Amino acid sequence: MPQILKTVALLLPTTCLLFLPLLSLQAQQPAANQPTAEDVIKAVEAKKGPAKAANDPIERIKEEGLKRSQVMATLSYLTDVIGPRLTGSPGLTRANEWTRDKLSGWGAENAHLEPWGPFGRGWSLQRFSAQVVEPHAIPLIGYPKAWSPGLEGTLVAPVVHLDAKSEADLTKFKGTLKGAIVLVGPARDLDARVEPLATRLTDSELLTLANANEPSNGRAQPRRREAPSFERQRLQFLVDEGAALVAEPSPLGDGGTLFVSGARLPGPAAAPGSNARRPSAWDKDAPRTVPQIVLAIEHYNRLVRMIGQGESLKMAVDLSVQFHEDDLMGYNTIAEIPGTDLKQEVVMLGGHLDSWHSSTGATDNAAGVAVAMEAVRILKALDLHPRRTVRIALWTGEEQGLRGSRAYASKHFSTGDDPAGFDHPRDTEAEESEEAEESEEFEESEESEESEGSEAESTPTPEFKSFSGYFNLDNGTGKIRGVYLQGNEAVRPIFRKWLEPFRAMGATTLSSANTGGTDHLSFDGLGLPGFQFIQDPVEYSTRTHHSNQDVFDRIQANDMKQAAIIMAAFVYNTAVLDEKLPRKPRPKPTATTVVTNPGAKASPH
Repeated sequence: MPQILKTVALLLPTTCLLFLPLLSLQAQQPAANQPTAEDVIKAVEAKKGPAKAANDPIERIKEEGLKRSQVMATLSYLTDVIGPRLTGSPGLTRANEWTRDKLSGWGAENAHLEPWGPFGRGWSLQRFSAQVVEPHAIPLIGYPKAWSPGLEGTLVAPVVHLDAKSEADLTKFKGTLKGAIVLVGPARDLDARVEPLATRLTDSELLTLANANEPSNGRAQPRRREAPSFERQRLQFLVDEGAALVAEPSPLGDGGTLFVSGARLPGPAAAPGSNARRPSAWDKDAPRTVPQIVLAIEHYNRLVRMIGQGESLKMAVDLSVQFHEDDLMGYNTIAEIPGTDLKQEVVMLGGHLDSWHSSTGATDNAAGVAVAMEAVRILKALDLHPRRTVRIALWTGEEQGLRGSRAYASKHFSTGDDPAGFDHPRDTEAEESEEAEESEEFEESEESEESEGSEAESTPTPEFKSFSGYFNLDNGTGKIRGVYLQGNEAVRPIFRKWLEPFRAMGATTLSSANTGGTDHLSFDGLGLPGFQFIQDPVEYSTRTHHSNQDVFDRIQANDMKQAAIIMAAFVYNTAVLDEKLPRKPRPKPTATTVVTNPGAKASPH
């Protein structure tokens, strides 16, 4: 152990040392003072000697991933060149095709786009601006919601604050909203920030994860959340009254950072116990709704206060959009490194390729895509010949309910009535809830809905039996600190050994906890080994996730290199094991299983 680590260890309380996982120096220092992954590797190689480093596959993976990395170039093309990748949009189509061709160019085989769906119509923004024009000019920071209808020309209209908290409150606005721009929702109080925007997991946080109890049912099941019906009723009221446009406050963030997702649809509350599928804004035959934008909280608050002071406001909004209905299917990018003696068995890795639209989706989730692609590039560059086939999958439709990975799991691993919960009737309910957006489980409500009836109600396919494991990355730019085991304690000794070479790089923690909100759930829900890596949050929940600031500049290059190396190593190790990864016991059929999600995708994501 380096001398500085010994010094730190002596300062830790003895009681903590009894339970602490192997800790990284990087969790104990400010981010700016941490040794880089390259510094650590050089020190380790100096101790091991050149012969061992040259022959050890893991050391070769480290060297390739540090000295010849292409992860940031891949990320830049996805974000800077292709840009937003909303499901169904031309941007996502371009990303599908580019990733397929890039993987093929690196030597991956069977690179193709695998269809799923149908999903629905695409949407892209053509032009947007918003400003107050009376009583004086106020340029506004804002962004339209995805799948919002556009406007015919520039709208100049009076601004009304609809300060209604119940259906009864709406009646006093009857007859006053026709042609108006309507502010919905109260002002949001802002406190000065005293905590840093960027953080890394501390020793105590890693200790909490390491000591988490095994989930009672052994698998993750995202929760059903009933969205408050008043929001749909309010939107229906606005449609009926002829409102011209709805402006909402950003539910999170400040300083000009907006958190934007999809447009809401009007309608009555669902009947209790109803299994009817609620329409989604991307449906080709979606009911008519009002154009919808989100405003920066400081600007929204000012408009509310001005109206409260008796000012009469007018806004000018230009909103031009295009819907795309030529292809209603979704597509996952798939490519492989064929195995050798166990080539019929499969190890998978991946992350979701789609993003929201207000920025370029760098941390959510071009980072995970670039890392997974880099892991494949590393394995091909080293010509390591895995025994099992390595298959990368870059999912789409994740932001609308894990749709691409759910469809893949249903097709390849199970037979039965919707075994992966793909066609759940309420997969967009909570997306319509402001309360859900304001909670720390914002993403859980949008991306991981309840999967009723899963693997226990279906018949496994041959691919189910030959599957070894899936590794997912979808928590932003932060370096890997360990693995969520999803209650699969049988893999703990295996993963502990695999993490050992990365102790000095900060990856030490194994947590029994389930984590939700992303595509490993599509595998875990079927009883297959599916894992999400534990990552440092950095700025994920405070600045970038689903925001207009999710850009290349927020990505940390050293973290990306470290993550690609570890993902490549885990995939390689899984591919050369004598046996497939052990699985959790198959769950018994249940109508509904509710598990509180402790994962990083929900908090901090």
